Amino acid sequence: MSRVGKKPVVIPDGVKITQDGNCLKIKGPKGELEQQIHPNINIEIVENQVNVTRPDDSKQNKSLHGLSRALVQNMVSGVTDTYKKTLDIVGVGYKAELKGKSLLLNIGYSHPI
Repeated sequence: MSRVGKKPVVIPDGVKITQDGNCLKIKGPKGELEQQIHPNINIEIVENQVNVTRPDDSKQNKSLHGLSRALVQNMVSGVTDTYKKTLDIVGVGYKAELKGKSLLLNIGYSHPI
C-alpha cells in the first residue's frame, strides 16, 4: 500500500466535506474547493477523517491512490490556512519592491520586471 495513501486525512473543526459521486467538495472558513477524484479511487468520510482506498495493486491505481490522498490533504489545508508562496532572493544587487499589489523586481536586466 502507498505510504502516502494509507494515512487518513484528519478533518479539522469548521471544515465540511461532501461527496457527490466522484466530486469531492470541501468547505472551510477560508473558502470552498472542489475536485474530481478518479473513478478507480474510493473515498470514505468517517467522522472526522477521510480514508482513501484503491481496488487493487495495479501500477496506475497505486499512483492515483497517493495522488488523490495528497489532493484531499492539500484541499483541507487550503480552506483552513490558505496557500502561501515565499520568494527568497539570493545575491548581491537584487532588489524587490512591493507597489500596491504588484511586485517590482530589479534582478540584473536593463529594465524592472
